[in-house]
Amino acid sequence: MKPENAIEVNHVTKSFKVYLDKGRTLKEKILFQNRRKYERRTVLDGISFEVKKGEAIGLIGQNGCGKSTTLKLLTRIMYPDSGTIEMAGRVSSLIELGAGFHPDMSGRQNIYINASIFGLSRKEIDARLNDIISFSELEEFIDNPVRTYSSGMYMRLAFSVAINVDADILLIDEILAVGDANFQAKCFNKLREIKAAGTTIVIVSHSLGQIEQICERSIWIQDGQIAASGPVHEVHPLYIGYMGELRQNQSSLKNSDTKKEDQSLEKGSQASIINKQRWGNRDATIVSVQTLDESGKIKSVFATDSFMKWVINYTAQTTIENASFGFAIYRSDGQHCYGSNTRVEHLKKYNLSNTGYIQIEFPHIELLPGKYFVDLAIESIDSTPIDYYTKAFQFEVFSELDDIGISRLKHTWFINSMQEN
Repeated sequence: MKPENAIEVNHVTKSFKVYLDKGRTLKEKILFQNRRKYERRTVLDGISFEVKKGEAIGLIGQNGCGKSTTLKLLTRIMYPDSGTIEMAGRVSSLIELGAGFHPDMSGRQNIYINASIFGLSRKEIDARLNDIISFSELEEFIDNPVRTYSSGMYMRLAFSVAINVDADILLIDEILAVGDANFQAKCFNKLREIKAAGTTIVIVSHSLGQIEQICERSIWIQDGQIAASGPVHEVHPLYIGYMGELRQNQSSLKNSDTKKEDQSLEKGSQASIINKQRWGNRDATIVSVQTLDESGKIKSVFATDSFMKWVINYTAQTTIENASFGFAIYRSDGQHCYGSNTRVEHLKKYNLSNTGYIQIEFPHIELLPGKYFVDLAIESIDSTPIDYYTKAFQFEVFSELDDIGISRLKHTWFINSMQEN
């Protein structure tokens, strides 16, 4: 195993028997032996990837693609049919909500049981107990049986234990979808902390936004194989585009007579989308973009804290009701700096037809010096991509100051020097 890696997955395959008609009782198994027909379904077909120490990656893909199976193989809940998996260090996992909790035991007792499964001694658990309870915010209920807990309380307790075992590798499967908004934010802040401390994180989620908050890299698994792997801002648009085309193909093939034709078109859509920088059903298209300064002059280089305006011209081939416009700004090294769209900002619903333009104004560019790329998107009301344009345009920012980071926060200095008489 390479010294810089925390996880190495090499040519791993995994398949399961799916019984079509299986007897459940001993009598049925003896009398109806011929009914025990099954098909072998390959979930993972020779996947390989590496995760470096301290890196955070996301596993994405459709339901049934094999991403949760991959995570269970990493936790050693199950083992591959072939291939090898090597892990370096203590592993903590959140695979299923409340897995390992005894319903009749209290939250406090389950902390000891769950933490011991992760390899902590009684003395280590004692030292962490107050931190676990405090983070879960369950002080009032910690001595109640966990069968009286809501699903959100289960998640709080399970997450609190998992992140306080000082694991080298943390594996998470969809669990962050449960819980109120405040606790979710608290969880993500904690994940950033432990990531900064050097913990390797692998997250399975259908929420690409959650992955983008934590991970630098995503692995898209499709039909048991890796369709794409790389920075999140490169892989996620490919996945979104593929899913959009897949929905369109499924809709257009709804009345198709042959399953073979359906399968060939789906495979074709995957192959065609992976190398595209632009996709969508093209009911409307982004025609041009201009970046202007405060006087209306076209510019591509701006000073930090100066005014910038984008004018985005579009053409619609048909009327699109309740459309949504969005943008995402990336630094040249791939750092996602900011993104938004008209839907999340609750702007007035509008329809697209013929030609038109959108203006986005930034009174004060709060980005620090660097080159920036912008993705633009037009979506329908059901989030189907109409025109998703990656790296639609770029601009540069310069500054006379040497402050560091991504953005400049407004602030004022007050310095008082107390001198002795």
